Amino acid sequence: MEDDPSNTNHPQAPTKFKFTSPSGVFQKLRSNLAIRSKWGEINGAMGDLGTYIPIVLALTLAKDLNLGTTLIFTGVYNMVTGAIYGVPMPVQPMKAIAAAGISSANFGIPEIMAAGICTGAILVFLGVTGLMQLVYRLIPLSVVRGIQLSQGLSFAMTAVKYIRQVQNFSKSKSAGIRHWLGLDGLVLAIVCACFIVVVNGAGEENEETESYRESGDDIEDQSSTRKRKWKKIMMALPSAFMIFLLGVVLAFIREPKVVRGFKFGPSSIAVVKISRHAWKEGFIKGTIPQLPLSILNSVIAVCKLSYDLFPDKDFSTASVAVTVGLMNLVGCWFGAMPCCHGAGGLAGQYKFGGRSGGCVAILGAAKLILGLVLGSSLVKVLDQFPVGVLGVLLLFAGIELAMAARDMNSKEEAFVMLICAAVSLVGSSAALGFLCGMVVHVLLKLRNLSSFRSCSTTWMQGRP
Repeated sequence: MEDDPSNTNHPQAPTKFKFTSPSGVFQKLRSNLAIRSKWGEINGAMGDLGTYIPIVLALTLAKDLNLGTTLIFTGVYNMVTGAIYGVPMPVQPMKAIAAAGISSANFGIPEIMAAGICTGAILVFLGVTGLMQLVYRLIPLSVVRGIQLSQGLSFAMTAVKYIRQVQNFSKSKSAGIRHWLGLDGLVLAIVCACFIVVVNGAGEENEETESYRESGDDIEDQSSTRKRKWKKIMMALPSAFMIFLLGVVLAFIREPKVVRGFKFGPSSIAVVKISRHAWKEGFIKGTIPQLPLSILNSVIAVCKLSYDLFPDKDFSTASVAVTVGLMNLVGCWFGAMPCCHGAGGLAGQYKFGGRSGGCVAILGAAKLILGLVLGSSLVKVLDQFPVGVLGVLLLFAGIELAMAARDMNSKEEAFVMLICAAVSLVGSSAALGFLCGMVVHVLLKLRNLSSFRSCSTTWMQGRP
């Protein structure tokens, strides 16, 4: 199913199905996985790890999640979605389900997997029936931007917490203020943040402006030319990848004995046994709070942000809902973490240079290799990874997502967006923020309609 941009708020509209020959499919896959810039795509692949690693690590430590199985399945998800969509489509853990698992002692692996399967089944139903596309068309752009703004700011605030405070992921709690010095100190995080700012600047627009200035200058002195060359070199550095490698090196330095615990080979994969009670608990405590977040942030906000960043790529909310659903209908039966797409991950990967499906395909291949070679023993390395460094990556991913809201041109649109974002942040619920944003949007439309009718009546009465 392909889409044609014909709607002002949401540029996707369903068109008729078109048959594609096998050679055409091959060419599309090749185009979707094409590497635009080798270091840029590798660097972009690191942009989602600030969200992925903490949640997966927390569930592995707290609930004995099978890390090896999760790496294998999420690696395959990354490669498949990169080939299908041709954009750096992220694969992230479902946050509401993960939060329920970490915070509740009675919400174990069977309940987590049951919640993922139920959520996936509902999303597939919404996608196949076309109801997801209908929902997408009915939601105004200002409300979508409000959800994106709240999610971006939420990521940024979580990132600051990672940077400033020591984290106990197994209990999902902070364990005091982080020291200034050390292999996971504040100074390290601040230096990493400054390095990203110097290398990446404010983002894509800054780079385009600079290239325009260069093409417009006919006469340059020698010193100016050197400055521009140095700036080009700096902007070409894979900042996120370099910082991630630094974190891996520091993890081994912090605990040199971690290598001794490595067991080579994949973890054993088995079907998770889910009781009737686990189905009930998983649906009530996991699926119900996760579903609004998946619909709004994992499908609708992702499609809108993807069109903003890649207007030449056409895919519908229905297809995204189906891929999210199928990921969980397959992987959760074998103990893989329930996963979805996310606007924050897409923004983060774009921020650091991801421009094609090849970006997430590289990440997926790395996850698959690690899952097959090291399996669950990799958790010992992740447990020593500097959390402040992860916080820095998450901070810039959140800011990039929040900046998508800068296109609200009218005061009315900005008002709805900010109401939606404020309620989502304070109430810690995207569903509540969405509801308030929709109510305010409808009330403003009714008010404008009432004012228009009143003016029309006055004008008609004043005519001779």
